[in-house]
Amino acid sequence: MSTKTDVTEVTTIPASESVQPQPLATDERKFPVVEHLDELRRRLWVCVLVISVASTASFGWAGALIDWLKRPAGTSLPTLAFFSPPEAMLAYLKVAVISGLILSTPLLLHELWAFISPGLTPRERRYGLAFVWWGTGLFMAGVAFAYWGLLPISLKFLLGFGGGQLTPVISISKYLSFTTMVLLACGAVFELPLAIGLLAKIGIVHATMLRRKWRHALVIMMIAAAILTPTTDVATMILMVVPMLALYEASIWVAGFAAPRRTHGS
Repeated sequence: MSTKTDVTEVTTIPASESVQPQPLATDERKFPVVEHLDELRRRLWVCVLVISVASTASFGWAGALIDWLKRPAGTSLPTLAFFSPPEAMLAYLKVAVISGLILSTPLLLHELWAFISPGLTPRERRYGLAFVWWGTGLFMAGVAFAYWGLLPISLKFLLGFGGGQLTPVISISKYLSFTTMVLLACGAVFELPLAIGLLAKIGIVHATMLRRKWRHALVIMMIAAAILTPTTDVATMILMVVPMLALYEASIWVAGFAAPRRTHGS
């Protein structure tokens, strides 16, 4: 009887075998995170390299780009000034970098898609080219809207505010900060349908929810327009909100098409 009890006690003692795999499991959980961070770092370095090359290529026609950015001001701003020795050179560098960023949009979107595509299904990965083309097209549409629509109205209001009493003497750095901020902000806002489509594809948002929350979305748009528009007049703010509403409506339709289809068995 004593031998049987000893055998049973020995067979129930080895608990060390169940403890050893635990550190291995934590290592297996940590490794994919490190792998994703390495992949993200590599993609970011590629983006920096692409922007650097495009910016260097754009520096040669930075003067022409500055003249192009002056056109929305019209005759209200005949010339720009600089108030420190390096300001003019820094302005040329700034225009070159902004131009390089805009020209690099397709490759930046490609790198973004390459980073998120491993988490998608094989069917969803086929939309990579459409993601790059639509993202680039929407961004350029936003830049065009800002250049030919928002900037002329904003600059006409601001530069004509002083009437005949004040003469605008604006530094080139301040003017470029103003115009490029508007261009990039509108380009980013026009990416809304693409972002909503991706969120709907992975099931975070859906068209019914967006339709139901339109009042909240309108408040957010008004706040965003007040922040993004550099002027305080209502006309410019409304001019910014109107395309936002159109983009939100388009996003609802995109979310409806992008939502994952349920099978009859589910």
